[in-house]
Order: sequence, then C-alpha cells, then structure tokens
Amino acid sequence: MRERARGNDGFLTLAQIKDLDIVDYLLELGYEPNKIRSVDHWYLSPFRNERTASFKVNRNLNRWYDHGIGSGGNLVDFAVLFYQCTVREVLRIFSDYLVFHQPVPRPNPQVLHATNCPLEILSTFKLTSPSLIRYISSRCVFDEIAKNYCRQVNYRIGDRRYFGLGLQNDSGGYELRNSFAKLASAPKDITTIDVGASTVSVFEGMFDFLSYKTIMSQTVETPENHVILNSISLFERSRSFLESHEQINLYLDRDAAGLRCSAAAKEISKKYNDASMLYDGFKDLNDWLISVA
Repeated sequence: MRERARGNDGFLTLAQIKDLDIVDYLLELGYEPNKIRSVDHWYLSPFRNERTASFKVNRNLNRWYDHGIGSGGNLVDFAVLFYQCTVREVLRIFSDYLVFHQPVPRPNPQVLHATNCPLEILSTFKLTSPSLIRYISSRCVFDEIAKNYCRQVNYRIGDRRYFGLGLQNDSGGYELRNSFAKLASAPKDITTIDVGASTVSVFEGMFDFLSYKTIMSQTVETPENHVILNSISLFERSRSFLESHEQINLYLDRDAAGLRCSAAAKEISKKYNDASMLYDGFKDLNDWLISVA
C-alpha cells in the first residue's frame, strides 16, 4: 500500500484515498482475485455470496465494477458500500489505516465482539499471507515466531469472508487479528502452552506473548510454560494451572485493570511476580517493543 501524506487537519483528503490501490486494499481485507486477465482482476463479490466472480477491478484505471449490482466507482465508493457508512466516516477509516501503515505505533484497531457478530471459522492453515506477515512485522514481532504459535484463519462474518492471524485457545476458539479488526471466535478461553516447566509466564493478549517470544529468541531461553489470558476477565480461570508452578511471572497490561490484577495476585501467593516494570511507561509489552525496535 502506498503511503500518502495527511492534510493539515490530520485526515486524508478524498482525492488521496481515491489514489490508493484498490487491489492492494482488497488484499488487506482478505480478498484475492479469482482470475487476472491483463489489467482486470476478478473477485467473488465482497458484497454478497456468489460462486462466479463478478466483481472486477481495472488496475490501470484503479476503478471497480460489480456486475451483480450494476454499480462501481473508486475506492471511496467501494468503502461507502462495504462499510455501510458515510463519506465522512470513510475519511476517518482510511486516515486510521494509513497511520497504521507508517512506521509509528498504531492506535487500537476496531474491536468487534463475536457475541455481536455471526463469526464462523472456515479453515486454518500455515501462515503465508504477505499482508499478514507485513502486519506482524509492523508490530515488531518476528514472523517465524508467529508461524510457530499461530495459524492463518479464514473466517466469515455474515456474508463476508476475511482472514487473519489466529491463536487457538484451550477450548478450540480463536483470537483473531489483522490490520482492521480484533476479534474472538466462540468459545472464549485462555491459551496454555505447557512444556512441563516449573515457571510460567502470563500475558494478557496474543501480541504481548509473541513480543515476549521475539525478545527471548535473541537470548538463551530457559524452559517455561506460558498462559495467554485472551482477556483479563479470565484470570481466575487460569489460577489452578498457574499455581501449580513454583514461580509465576505476570506480564499484564499496565492499565488500571492489569495493575489491579497483578496486585491482587501478589496478595494470593508469593509465587506471583509482577514483571511488567520492564515496560513501565507503556501500556503493554508490545507497545514497549515497538518503541525500542
């Protein structure tokens, strides 16, 4: 995706959004062409379920046309239909998107909850997507680390198909991340990685764990188990496993909830150690890693 400068008000102009490559943007959303004929890229329509590709992008013109609805246009026109939003909201969506694709820490992605969306896992396989690998690299995580612990997951929300980076939990659900969304499929649960060690390290989210493994891969690692809570609210569910260890290192977020959880854990047992001082001044371990990388 090509970078574009922001306007004086901090937002992209409509002209700048229209100049972004539609094929590149569709790839970021998880859509790959079914066939390519010269400059024409044909897709299954992002707007509905279909078996024969009827959505065409002319890459020279950077315009799309959906034969099923008899409509087309530029990337702004596409976004209005795809996100079912106003042009003003399109400006915000794309301004947030380009911030993420510049070498600065990304603001929190859009958060969708599986309880509000009919999310269905379609398939999982080895991580290969260039767009997901770029996303992982933008978080300063080594892609080989992500490949060791995560899967590329195809999923559907309503009539639309997407793919993302997936970390499976102990009940078979997935934590899902890509450039645009932070989701979880049902059932929600913690993720435990048990190698039979006497020490366990605890993380609030997927990218904190992957950040830790990226950092530790550059040292001589000692064996330890890991727990990714996938939500601070699941800490109690993890306690029986955690407290079977001799030492428990907590790498939770340094926000009110994370600090409160760490403090409460230390009151429960001397086994608990708040290791989050490593990234004091930052929200979480991944934010700190991005700042020092």
